[in-house]
Amino acid sequence: MHTKATASPYLLDRHKTRLGFERAAHTYDANAVLQREIGHRLTERLDLLKMQPETVLDLGCGTGAISEHLLKRYKKARVIGLDLALNMVRKTRERGGWFRKPHGICADVARLPLRAQSVDMVVSNLMLQWCNDLPAVFGELVNVLKPDGVLLFATFGPDTLKELRASWSKVDGFTHASRFADMHDVGDALLQAGFRDPVMDQETITLTYSEVRGLLRDLKGIGANNATQGRNQGLTGKARLQAFLQAYECFRWENGLYPATYEVVYGHAWAPRLLPSPLPEKFIPIRKL
Repeated sequence: MHTKATASPYLLDRHKTRLGFERAAHTYDANAVLQREIGHRLTERLDLLKMQPETVLDLGCGTGAISEHLLKRYKKARVIGLDLALNMVRKTRERGGWFRKPHGICADVARLPLRAQSVDMVVSNLMLQWCNDLPAVFGELVNVLKPDGVLLFATFGPDTLKELRASWSKVDGFTHASRFADMHDVGDALLQAGFRDPVMDQETITLTYSEVRGLLRDLKGIGANNATQGRNQGLTGKARLQAFLQAYECFRWENGLYPATYEVVYGHAWAPRLLPSPLPEKFIPIRKL
């Protein structure tokens, strides 16, 4: 007897993901308080990397805040902003000065349109959680990075939006948020793809809201729509939304504020070193018996 394998309800719909960010390109900056703060903390870690890269890739560039920082930090580098959403790429290309702006590419990280060994550094702020297959994505990055190139990233861990997920679980059986990879699983995926010397750490950041609807507005404003395959394909009715808001009440603090937890995973890893070419056969010493 054969059973048909069913896809995980947490697999992300790439079209739905892209559409959410396309629509949010003009509202993203006004709502991306957390994303800016994490981006600031991420780019501070560049101080530890004593590099002067020629080409830097901002992977999942959004509206280009990281790309603009990279232009200022590495004044001679070519900065490329890559995003799945074309409207985000257009915003990124508006960054910078008159004579120097980021290059923009609209593409899927699973199929990078870049030459092998053409990038010295990849910086990615809160994009990897939108990928279904981390080892495959990391494999793409190993391919485009030069030997000894570096990947620096921030992504979300499993405790992210735990209050939202727990509240919705009391209302229905649909998926309402992505399933975020554990820090150790991300590290294993890096090694599986061929990266070396990964360094990982995490922190928890809690945002607070005077009302839960404020959290929902922020998520919509940055384009972080529910793109899971197991989501409710119809509209969320008033009764179900009210039941969700009521369930969230159990998380309200004594001061009346509602928390939204984000587990932030930071990491960096190095591309494989350039191995020395093997000696020509005539120079291989032969051991005499």
